[in-house]
Amino acid sequence: MSGFTALVLAGSRGGPDLVANYAGVTHKALIVIDGQPMILRVIDALKQAGAGRIAVSTDHPDVIAAIAWTGVDCLAPESQPSLSVLSAFQRLGAPLLVTTADHGLLRPEWITQFLADVPAGADLAMLLAERALIEADAPGSRRTYYRFAGRAWSGCNLFHLATPRAASALELWRTVEVHRKHPWKVARLIGLTTLARYLGGRLTIDQAVARLGASVGVRAVVVQSRSGLAAVDVDKPTDLDLVREIVASQPPASQP
Repeated sequence: MSGFTALVLAGSRGGPDLVANYAGVTHKALIVIDGQPMILRVIDALKQAGAGRIAVSTDHPDVIAAIAWTGVDCLAPESQPSLSVLSAFQRLGAPLLVTTADHGLLRPEWITQFLADVPAGADLAMLLAERALIEADAPGSRRTYYRFAGRAWSGCNLFHLATPRAASALELWRTVEVHRKHPWKVARLIGLTTLARYLGGRLTIDQAVARLGASVGVRAVVVQSRSGLAAVDVDKPTDLDLVREIVASQPPASQP
């Protein structure tokens, strides 16, 4: 999909940021990886994937200064990521690709493949990677996993709000944010039958996401990542060390 619109979340959760402090910068988005601030790596990946318009949700003056020359829009963030997305979605419209500033390994091909894999008719899609793939591609990475029907999944910080109906899922997303480390609480939101299927190990991730979406009148789908590295973001100092190690081991990008 060429010429798509993208939103990069680069807000602050309040309080000291251990990763930013560890890296010696004023905001996590400014952490330098391979000579480039992480936020610029994300913006570059989006542009290479064909983004026609990019907005960054941030009010941090150092981040705004760092990206001022890139031609992106800066939008004031809200108190939670889901609320920031809703505010931006109301302004930017559908379709909208959403990612985060701490996605230090983000590659253009992940974005284009994700968008290509979103099924027709979906209102909301999210990219997830299976644990076995993550552990194969990024040994030693410690992620938060959602376990459904005997398989474990982790988010890849890539979401596609395909239609205006996706707005109704963002309040539900806020609830999921609160319970993101307790998937049984998420399952409970959509009824005792679904919770029983989850506790019995019979609820798949596709079924869970579809039923969550249906509870607010949207068609929500999971897209499976083809790279375990897509699930590796920079939440902890150990994540940063791993991302820098991975980037250093990769061959230089070819010049156009």
